[in-house]
Amino acid sequence: MNSSQPAQPPAQPPVQPIPVLVLSGFLGSGKTTLLNHLLGNRAGTRIGVVVNDFGSIEIDAMAVAGQVGDSMVSLGGGCLCCAVDGSELDAYLEKLSAPVHRIDVIVIEASGLAEPQEMIRMLVAGENPAIRYGGLVQVVDAAEFDATRAKHPETDRHLAVADLVVLNKTDRVEPAGLTRIQAELGTLCPGTPVVAADHGRIDPELLFDRRPWTETQGQLSFEDLISQARDAAEADPEAGPEAHDAAHEDHTGHAHTVYESTEFVSEQALNPRRFIDFLDRRPAGLYRIKGYVHFGVPGHEERYEVHAVGRFLRFVPGPWGRGEPRRSQLVLIGAGTDGPALLRELEACREPAPQHAPPESMWGVLRYVDRPAQPDEEPEPEPEPYGPDSYGDHDSYGDPYSDPDRDPEAS
Repeated sequence: MNSSQPAQPPAQPPVQPIPVLVLSGFLGSGKTTLLNHLLGNRAGTRIGVVVNDFGSIEIDAMAVAGQVGDSMVSLGGGCLCCAVDGSELDAYLEKLSAPVHRIDVIVIEASGLAEPQEMIRMLVAGENPAIRYGGLVQVVDAAEFDATRAKHPETDRHLAVADLVVLNKTDRVEPAGLTRIQAELGTLCPGTPVVAADHGRIDPELLFDRRPWTETQGQLSFEDLISQARDAAEADPEAGPEAHDAAHEDHTGHAHTVYESTEFVSEQALNPRRFIDFLDRRPAGLYRIKGYVHFGVPGHEERYEVHAVGRFLRFVPGPWGRGEPRRSQLVLIGAGTDGPALLRELEACREPAPQHAPPESMWGVLRYVDRPAQPDEEPEPEPEPYGPDSYGDHDSYGDPYSDPDRDPEAS
């Protein structure tokens, strides 16, 4: 080797697709309030927002910045906001996912009368490699739960495909009524985590990672805008209720104070089959799982990023950093969960000899990895990306990319 040759720069890890979360719920359920809460408490996270069927809906921060109408606006803090109809969705997602914007997560606020299944299909079937579907969050108005189901029978269908349910406006329901509604949700969407909230105040960490705050240069960030709204509300006692809500957003007594976080670190590799079994059996109160997993199975020695929101689950393989130790690091966020019990279950997933594991032991994991497109390959029909059957039968360990319910004669 010629020692005079300049050293090659280390390979840069591939850019990961941007997760796209769908926020759905009927008119008046509190989607916009929840979205505003996420924007106001995002720390340094760059959030791209797509509001489907914008109509007369106003986002508080946008009301400060100026009416956006049908245009896209860019703020110094890195937030972009679009007002679109369904036919424009792909085009705006392509714009939002452009590297120049450095967006961390995209949130789509669906129309109150939208069919979330169709939006999910659109995202899963899309050909934009810069984005990936990140889960469906269904917002439910606890105070109008019975009336909404009577007026909109499709509510039950929407709940059945949700990955996470936010039971909003719980402050307007008596404890006995709340218990009844939670029991009914347990029947309508069994196994789906349900987060109780008032005024849409949930911890953004349940949906996405918040980045460290960085100083904004030039234009105002969302933090600046909301701070101005608070100052204006304090200065003007006649301001509307939205301004007062923003002014008193001090987090005291918020629902996120009841969430528990459990951290797990293992220098040993994890057994993929046992880890998938753990994920399949995770309790309903476990809202979020994030981190990196080392399986060490021959042919699969890369690092696997794991992301779960409610029932939604995705693995993203990627290279280890230069000098990065091969280990698993997980954060589990939930309410009413038994942290020590979760740790014991994860410790039971450790594998002392991953080099002897057969490659097929990874097939349960690979079901949740987006299959890379092959040159000149005819695209296969997408399996259902949502609902109780979306996780498949991991005990069968068939083709990791196939749909276990698919009729072989259909092809």
